[in-house]
Amino acid sequence: MSIFLDSELTAAERSEDARFRVIPVPLERTVSYGAGTAKGPEAIIEASNELERITGHTEPCVEGIFTENPLDCEGPLPDVMERLAQRTEAAIRAGKVPVTLGGEHSLSYGAVMGVARALNQPIGIVQIDAHADLRNAYQGKKHSHASVMHLLTEEGIKLAQFGVRAFSTEEAHSRLKNHVFHVDAEELVTGNIHAVDLPEDFPELVYVSFDVDGLDPSLMPATGTPVPGGLGYYQALRLVEHALKDRKCVGFDVVELAPDGNAAWDFTAAQIVYRLMAAC
Repeated sequence: MSIFLDSELTAAERSEDARFRVIPVPLERTVSYGAGTAKGPEAIIEASNELERITGHTEPCVEGIFTENPLDCEGPLPDVMERLAQRTEAAIRAGKVPVTLGGEHSLSYGAVMGVARALNQPIGIVQIDAHADLRNAYQGKKHSHASVMHLLTEEGIKLAQFGVRAFSTEEAHSRLKNHVFHVDAEELVTGNIHAVDLPEDFPELVYVSFDVDGLDPSLMPATGTPVPGGLGYYQALRLVEHALKDRKCVGFDVVELAPDGNAAWDFTAAQIVYRLMAAC
């Protein structure tokens, strides 16, 4: 089995007592443009072996990183979501931070619902993404990558979106209906904005969903639906880090990497995962 940061971890750091539990989810069922997300988790884990222990000024691996077996993604999507929910719920109940590696963005529904079930407290999602993902359904699929945030907001979960630059009229209405906080890419990029204060009533417990297409395609072309005008690497990370200030990160996912043979993009995604661990 492949292990995240395998080349750097001590035996104690990779044990089941680790704070971070990496859950690979090679899901690729509702992609609508480019393919390849099923290979994303393995590519991220393989690239992680080239990371150094220190990221920024911290060394998150000292708290331990345990890599679970990949999730079984066969069968009806609701069943896949429930299997993932059981994994993230178990991680939270054990006092761990679930780190879900995708795979397509639809998996965030299962990951978040498991966290919410275990905590039984209000949680909010901070989303980095090129797309709003607020459609009622897409191409006839309720559990689509393009409707995952709609499903979650309909569950009453608060949502803050950063970096969006492609959304429909339906999604604009959904933002209003569900009071979705958002600062879109054009404002962030042209204003060189790296920090945005969340609303005062945003929950203290935060789940981060990082779609790699939130980055500009010049930095991350290996994704199914690249959109120009995206966020910079440090800009995206600092938006998340600022959002987590005085709040608690209860889990996160990094999704939509579609490896294309260039290791640079896999390494970028792996570095984002490790940097988000540092932010938690």
